[in-house]
Amino acid sequence: MHPSRLPFAVYLLAAGTFLMGTTEFVVAGILPEVADAFEVSVSQAGLAITVFAIGMVVGAPAMALLTLRLPHRVTLVLSLVVFGLGHVGVVLAPDFALVLAMRAVTALATGAFWAVAAVVAVRLAGPGRSAGALGIVLGGGMLANALGVPLGAFLGQAAGWQGPFAVLAVLALALAYPVFRLVPASAAGAPPLAGEVRSLGSGRMWLALAACVLINAGVMGMYSFVAPLLTDRAGIAPGAVPLVLLAFGVGALVGNIVAGRLGDARPFATILVILASTLAAAVALLAWSTSPAAAVVAVAFLGLVGLSANPVLIDLVVRYGSPAAVLPSALATSMFNLGTAIGSAAIGAGLASPIGTLAIPLGGAAFAVLVFAPVLVLRARVRRERRSARPSDPARRVRTGPPSRGKTVVR
Repeated sequence: MHPSRLPFAVYLLAAGTFLMGTTEFVVAGILPEVADAFEVSVSQAGLAITVFAIGMVVGAPAMALLTLRLPHRVTLVLSLVVFGLGHVGVVLAPDFALVLAMRAVTALATGAFWAVAAVVAVRLAGPGRSAGALGIVLGGGMLANALGVPLGAFLGQAAGWQGPFAVLAVLALALAYPVFRLVPASAAGAPPLAGEVRSLGSGRMWLALAACVLINAGVMGMYSFVAPLLTDRAGIAPGAVPLVLLAFGVGALVGNIVAGRLGDARPFATILVILASTLAAAVALLAWSTSPAAAVVAVAFLGLVGLSANPVLIDLVVRYGSPAAVLPSALATSMFNLGTAIGSAAIGAGLASPIGTLAIPLGGAAFAVLVFAPVLVLRARVRRERRSARPSDPARRVRTGPPSRGKTVVR
């Protein structure tokens, strides 16, 4: 294999995150159809999204612990199978309560897959390429926003609301076999429960997790309500909003891949540039949101930079928690979803206040400022610990510095 080429199994994992990222938000595009099918209100139908988000927050760390004794390859395959069968259950559900139950099941499977996929990708990539591999894997989720969700919504409107769920079920079950064949058996196994619990004692890991919460709170909070910002404030026709969201998703995909590669060499420099750019995008929306062209450019730029810190942050979480543990990766997945919930709630509350749609960029800018705090504290702590590690004391260097990552330089 070429030294700069990632194993094909990494791209299979990205395909899995694409399927699971699609199912998380595809319901938003077919809410009226779901509501009509089960004779519930649109707001009640929205519980299918809420249940999935809660399942991800709780399920990622819970499933990581429950599958500790399983080889990683087996966990990935089982997650895809449960995910696929859960979607079969959604398609066949006779009532909305069963739909919600199946959504909870698929959320648990998604949490397990995302957590283990991140750890496996890091191991498969090898030293100096882990953030790049995470960028590819997370890029599957970004591609879901760009293509999977719009295509799923179109299919649901054209062929009935069950259509996208049936397709997701077939694709997930089909993906299980190549994952089993191509994910090496060596990328398996986890440390004992005590080792997982010890990973929770890392202050550096919790600082990185705090950054995960805050960056997603700002970016996904704005994304959740960008439609009313574009239509009510910028005056863009509702029919053009999906095209703007497509630009956001494509930008997010590109940003994840590029930032993942840059983050391998200079993680903190990469994150800080991304945070400054995200703040600039929020300020641009605040200043020029009444101009249709400027608003579109700002949203597209937000997609490019806003979520591109995610693979680098996950890499730091895994590195400072324990590269051999699954729980840190699972917690990162939970924290991203928690951030989405917090940001959406905060900006939604502001939207109902007298400031109206201005709450969207204002809230995003506020969270973008807040996230600098844990990142700067983490960088200062890492630098201080590196300076205090004496070259003559290799054991101390191992304790205070991050695990070996080839030529990675922390800046």
